[in-house]
Amino acid sequence: MLYYAHMAIDWTKIQKKYAGHWVALAKDERTVVGSGRTAREALEQAKKKKVAIPLLTRMPERIVSYVGSYEILL
Repeated sequence: MLYYAHMAIDWTKIQKKYAGHWVALAKDERTVVGSGRTAREALEQAKKKKVAIPLLTRMPERIVSYVGSYEILL
């Protein structure tokens, strides 16, 4: 499958498994190469798997909807 930079990536399965934890993702942004309570733990696991520069992110405890708003100042 061909992916483009503007395509959204569904992390809901990753979030369910790693809720509240830091995860290190491979270049494809879908493969978890490390995880832990801290970003350092996730990074160390990724380095053991020879992934030099993973994408580090913290998975939220739960997924919540957000609808943004703005205020017009006159």
